Amino acid sequence: MQTSFFKIAAASAALCFSTLAVAQQKYSVSGTVKDQKNGELLVGVTVKVAEDPSINVVANEYGFYSLSLPEGNYKMIISYPGYKDFEQYIKVDQNIKLDLPLNQEDKNERIANIDEVIISGVKKDKNLSTAQMGTETLSIKNIEKLPVLFGEKDVMKTIQLLPGIKSNGEGSSGFSVRGGATDQNLILLDEAPVYNASHLLGFFSTFNSDALKDASIIKGNSPAQYGGRLSSVMDVKMKDGNNKDYNVNGGIGLISSRLSVEGPIQKEKSSFIVSGRRTYADLFLRGTDDFKDSKLYFYDLNLKANYQINENNRLYLSGYFGRDVLGIGKTFATDWGNTTGTLRWNSIINSKLFSNTSLIYSDYDYKISLESNDNTFGLNSKIQDWNLKQDFTWFAGNKHSVRFGLQSIYHNITPSSASGTSVSSFPRNPRKSWENAVYINDDFKATEKLTVNYGLRLSGFSVLGGDTFNTYENGNLTDSRFLEKGKFGKTYVNLEPRITANYRINEVSSIKGGYSRNTQNLHLLSNSSSGNPTDQWIGSSYTVKPEIADQISAGYSRNFKNNNYEVNAEIYYKSMQNQIDFKNGAQISFDTAADVESELLFGKGRAYGLELIAKKKSGKLTGWISYTLSKTERKIDGINDNEWYNARMDKTHDLSIVATYEVNKKWSVSGLFLYSTGNAVTFPTGKYELNGQTIFQYSNRNADRMPAYHRMDLSATYEPDSNKRFKGSWSFGIYNVYGRENAYTITFEDNPNNPGTTRAMQTSLFRWVPNITYNFKF
Repeated sequence: MQTSFFKIAAASAALCFSTLAVAQQKYSVSGTVKDQKNGELLVGVTVKVAEDPSINVVANEYGFYSLSLPEGNYKMIISYPGYKDFEQYIKVDQNIKLDLPLNQEDKNERIANIDEVIISGVKKDKNLSTAQMGTETLSIKNIEKLPVLFGEKDVMKTIQLLPGIKSNGEGSSGFSVRGGATDQNLILLDEAPVYNASHLLGFFSTFNSDALKDASIIKGNSPAQYGGRLSSVMDVKMKDGNNKDYNVNGGIGLISSRLSVEGPIQKEKSSFIVSGRRTYADLFLRGTDDFKDSKLYFYDLNLKANYQINENNRLYLSGYFGRDVLGIGKTFATDWGNTTGTLRWNSIINSKLFSNTSLIYSDYDYKISLESNDNTFGLNSKIQDWNLKQDFTWFAGNKHSVRFGLQSIYHNITPSSASGTSVSSFPRNPRKSWENAVYINDDFKATEKLTVNYGLRLSGFSVLGGDTFNTYENGNLTDSRFLEKGKFGKTYVNLEPRITANYRINEVSSIKGGYSRNTQNLHLLSNSSSGNPTDQWIGSSYTVKPEIADQISAGYSRNFKNNNYEVNAEIYYKSMQNQIDFKNGAQISFDTAADVESELLFGKGRAYGLELIAKKKSGKLTGWISYTLSKTERKIDGINDNEWYNARMDKTHDLSIVATYEVNKKWSVSGLFLYSTGNAVTFPTGKYELNGQTIFQYSNRNADRMPAYHRMDLSATYEPDSNKRFKGSWSFGIYNVYGRENAYTITFEDNPNNPGTTRAMQTSLFRWVPNITYNFKF
């Protein structure tokens, strides 16, 4: 009897578990999302189920998505800014591979119901639903409507119109994010780091927008797959190339032109894109007597090709080559440039697991030469990386999207060294190092209202042999050792936790909070706030320790009128360790025997602020207003009497107003207004005469300010009627409409009318700069 009871109970339990298993049986619906017209994979598309909108997923940066659904019939809705919503009815009774096409909105439809914005996410209420903080995504195709210097659409200039991101000066592509220095921004082009993202001393950026698909920036709270910089990640991706038809597009401007060609290698299976750009200011100089032998130009070339091996595997090969050349006859010449290359293998391992394997190369170098009579002088430096990256995306369910992987980088840095008749000409040994990291990150939809993004990164940096390494304390030599080639030296290991959370209060508002730790082992030594090509990269060593930043932030978001208006506010506090600055009276020498580390001091930093942005995302008038109130300071023993002082990038107020108005189907107008507090600088407080020369005296570091900066730019775009094969447009604009003479530099000299006094001399770059550009596509 007892035995029969246990048999019946066991059979009942087995039946219950079997029924429960059937009830809980789920199948995967996965695939990629593409542009229907050109076959480009789309980044960050939202895929959701109409019957239960809480079941949704965002396609990763390679266009892959995966959902888990019980057996049944569903209507899937796919949405992406600038594209028509797409609906797909499916019956789920097994795992399904479903590639999804999206069509771009027609211009006439946009005029009637504009649903585009330059600052955009994957859906209208992304700011309310995602846990990621301090992140903005730029729509490349709309950047061209903003007024910019010389009429060149520029993703680098556009991000500087966002809160918390501050320009380092007029004509500079360098920028500061939440109190960080220029080198604390990780700039990636198809996963390859770009060490100097500027042309012509910062008047242009290295990014030709015709070749770009997507760009985003994360201000400090980056997921664990990113690392190596303290302040931000700017992730830029190139177009894959049209795999269905051949296209040519370009533009002809006053001082530069560009041309792009893309098309299929094998239709719908492989494609390519080639995009080039060059300035020709040097051609105008040849018509003058004084500068006919001068050189002043840059060029860049973007290349990319891809090949679909089968439905689950695809190879990509992309490269960038750019160079600047400046010269005055045989007297002076300088050139600098970047080279990057990425070989990438995308593999869909199964319906839930996606793999990306990348081999990445990056190279930046500069050269300077001077010649006067029989005297010559040369200066050069180089940083070269080889990078292996393995990344997995695991869609563990509708609530978990997990990223994990590893990265290994071999750095080869040739320090700035001089040669010539007046300096020793022995080349410096390159400094080699090995940087590694493993990471895991989970985007967790805990409840219908709460989303958490959390992760952990373990990073290590090892000094490799082949050079002599000195150890300094407060600039004084305390130790020196030679490390044989192939040997491991000092190794630094750091654990970097990150977590952000979003709680959706109701349909129109949410609150966020987050903490992150970032470390940085490559450092840029610069004496200027805007950055120069000759600024020197160095790695962590026996003296130079990894920089570390801990950031906490909190935010509030609210949308209005069916998500067509959006307001976001964030506050942050960032504490930084092992910050680097030159000591007072530093003697910067590029002689072989000199060691720049002897001129450095180390301490701590802090940055805190409030960021506000209000956006209008639809209608004929779109745009945003952003404002930042912030403070950035450093405290380093041996500087400013060991008290806190303003960092170079400290700006109290920063305001941007951006607007675009669609007048009709052919005309649109844009404008922007900028205002910011001047950079922190050190001006002389006194002077004395020594051997007939005036010597200026200085007191507190960065205790003075450049004048406030402000300007207004306007532009108009005309798009005439076009046929199916050819489209043309004209862009007209004027930079600095009311002719504000903003200070680029201020120097001091004896007043020739009263030698006992001093006068300040201001240099300004641009007063008015008009531009006309013709753009075409066929």
